[in-house]
Amino acid sequence: MKTVQIKGEARENLGKKYAAQARANGNVPCVLYGGETPVHFSAPDASFKQLIYTPDAYVAEIEVAGNKVNAILKDSQFDPVSDKLTHADFLLAPANKPVIVEIPVKTVGVAPGVLGGGSLQTILRKIKVRGSIESIPETIDVDVNGIELGEAVQVKDLPVVEGFEILNAPGAVVARVQITRNARMAANEEEEATAEA
Repeated sequence: MKTVQIKGEARENLGKKYAAQARANGNVPCVLYGGETPVHFSAPDASFKQLIYTPDAYVAEIEVAGNKVNAILKDSQFDPVSDKLTHADFLLAPANKPVIVEIPVKTVGVAPGVLGGGSLQTILRKIKVRGSIESIPETIDVDVNGIELGEAVQVKDLPVVEGFEILNAPGAVVARVQITRNARMAANEEEEATAEA
């Protein structure tokens, strides 16, 4: 997984008033869970662009008061009017300890069904996995080279990779080749021509 660095300052004063002050100064109030006690800190709003506004999965390397730890973003809250990030919760992700994250899906290859006039649709854009951050890949690659018109790739069809497990339901559809109206019309015309012959 990719890494993004977030340098924060410990928050001594907690509560809505101080959180509002942090936001007014261009910072995002954050909490890091998973240790003996939660760590409250704030970090510049700009630090989160790479982490929040992307389909990619990232590990956050958080530095507060000289201490660096790896963590994953577990929850984020946004202002309903401005859509600005207002709060972020992180969970410690120490080495060799399993974490649960969602990884983006990437289709690989060309589906024969698309060449036949169909449309490739990615149904699951992210897949939930559990494993250590060292073993979790940046993307889940889905081979679509064998998908014909009307066929699909389900979670159970994905190859088993050592180091992490997929948590989505085995029967969940990851990608499929939808029969388009034009492809259906062409198939009907072909059937009619065959019948007449």
